[in-house]
Amino acid sequence: MLDALSLLTEVADELVVRSVRDTHDAWADRFGGYPGRRITSAVYGGVSVGLRAASAGLDKVAAAGVGPRLEEGPRGRFVSSAVNGLIGDRLVRERPRMAFGTTVRAQGRDVPLDADGLAAAYPRATGRLVVFLHGLCENESYWERWRERTGTTYAEMLAEEGWTPVYLRANTGLGLRENGAALSSLMQRLVEAWPVPVDRVALVGHSMGGLILRAAGAVASEVEEPWTDRVSDIVTLGTPHLGAPIARGIGHGSRGLSRLPETAAFGRILDWRSVGVHDLVAGLAEDVPPLPHARYRLVAATLTARERHPVGHVLGDLLVRPPSAYGRDRYGQELFPDATVLHLGRTDHFGLLNHPEVHTALREWLA
Repeated sequence: MLDALSLLTEVADELVVRSVRDTHDAWADRFGGYPGRRITSAVYGGVSVGLRAASAGLDKVAAAGVGPRLEEGPRGRFVSSAVNGLIGDRLVRERPRMAFGTTVRAQGRDVPLDADGLAAAYPRATGRLVVFLHGLCENESYWERWRERTGTTYAEMLAEEGWTPVYLRANTGLGLRENGAALSSLMQRLVEAWPVPVDRVALVGHSMGGLILRAAGAVASEVEEPWTDRVSDIVTLGTPHLGAPIARGIGHGSRGLSRLPETAAFGRILDWRSVGVHDLVAGLAEDVPPLPHARYRLVAATLTARERHPVGHVLGDLLVRPPSAYGRDRYGQELFPDATVLHLGRTDHFGLLNHPEVHTALREWLA
């Protein structure tokens, strides 16, 4: 928790105090300056120094292990995953204690990727693994959402069908290809150390998670039996294969605001977004081809009942539009020409995490 307070004071300095100061000075310069500027600058400087000192002090106390950790409660985990998505690349460099790694998760903890650790975490392991990867600013607990609507989760339903569910966690603030390389390495170790021989692997990704799974599958491997050979199905739920409009809009907004001194500070706020958010502008195109032997299942949602309704076509699920979720560009080319597609009406981006129609489809697809 002290880690979070330390980060909060740093953000207050960089994004609040400095933004107010720069905007104030820019507007004043536009109209010929103002008396007492030195005094005002000294006040801003004093507040900034105080916040930086507080941030450094809290960081040192947190490093000593004092106080509760963010991961100890659901609210803390929510904040931690959001921060990792927004500035996860920066956390790796400056606050590694707060940065997520690419890990297997069970019972709220990282699972050691060795025979003993996996056997303890999965005492009923089968040879069929279904691997779940969350989206931007999420963590593995997001797959538990909307349980009250269905009475179960995708993982629990598939466990009854003989699959062993495996939840992953990734730092979604890192670039897609960096996350893909880390995930590929993890999956190789997971398959090799799994308690029983692995016959089949299915991958399920929500939003950005689907892009990271694709990036992992494209990583070249020199081992004799690469994990990708066992992948039979890849299911993406609301994944922006060709980019997300909201990420593109943030980029345009940042550049536009930066053109004027009076609004440059607000552009800087938008530019705090991570490499992961930057990568959502374009998604992953032809340079990351699908696995030739895997079946692709692509799920898109719209707020409207009909996919072709004008509102549904423009807004999609609020974050991703159907053409991007299907990998179909405006020129009629498809990233996944043989894929199975499923449209869900009257739901949003996060409704895809636990939806009755997806339950039915997963049971059929992974039979």
